Amino acid sequence: MKKIITYNVNGIRAAMAKNLSEWISGVAPDVLCLQESKAHSDQLDKEIKELEDLGYSHYWHSAEKKGYSGVSIISKEKPIRLKYGCDIAHIDSEGRVLQADFENFSVISVYVPSASNMDRLDFKMEFCRDFSNYIANVLLTHPNLVICGDFNISHEPIDIHDPVRLKTVSGFLPMEREWLTEFLVENKLADPYRYLHPETQEFTWWSYRAGARAKNKGWRLDYHYVSQPLQHAISECNILGEAIHSDHCPVELVLNIK
Repeated sequence: MKKIITYNVNGIRAAMAKNLSEWISGVAPDVLCLQESKAHSDQLDKEIKELEDLGYSHYWHSAEKKGYSGVSIISKEKPIRLKYGCDIAHIDSEGRVLQADFENFSVISVYVPSASNMDRLDFKMEFCRDFSNYIANVLLTHPNLVICGDFNISHEPIDIHDPVRLKTVSGFLPMEREWLTEFLVENKLADPYRYLHPETQEFTWWSYRAGARAKNKGWRLDYHYVSQPLQHAISECNILGEAIHSDHCPVELVLNIK
């Protein structure tokens, strides 16, 4: 069995200050994919020591701009191969894609841009199209693939607390949702959480404003997507809403593989 967790920590240093390492020790993932780490590895001496003391290897792909974006993969087992970025300049300069290959599967940690500033919507959609093409090529050589991350899109009405009022807000725009459907269909990817919990409404992100988390006015933005050869191995997928180190919460996937 492999436990793979994805978590947008909204700043690794801030999350570690809220006892993230103690939480990691308790849930004991085999692989932990982080997004929005907001730091370069040379700024993380204390945090890295805590991870290493827990027995984890760690790999960081940071944005050129400090304090922004960034993804990481933290794992008990050292990967056979790592790929930093996806050879697309406008994506790689923002530290948004990191891949780790293990013996029987590969994991990608991805942080899709937000477009809360609508000026970034064109950039977000360009990223989405380029990322989909990139994944199609990755699957040709890495068929056992798990994509983990913050997609900054709520896919279906069940994935957002107010689908009618928010249909004109980025993150739930028709064009974003249509892209996500095409991404899954064209690459034959499954959403393990929705497969196992078809009618459950749970969220993974809440605004810090107006007590949104306490009122559970959230969005499901964080996903695992599993390639076709691994879909038979889906065992569990759970949203871990009790973890409060960020405005997001982690999502846990358990695959019945070695």
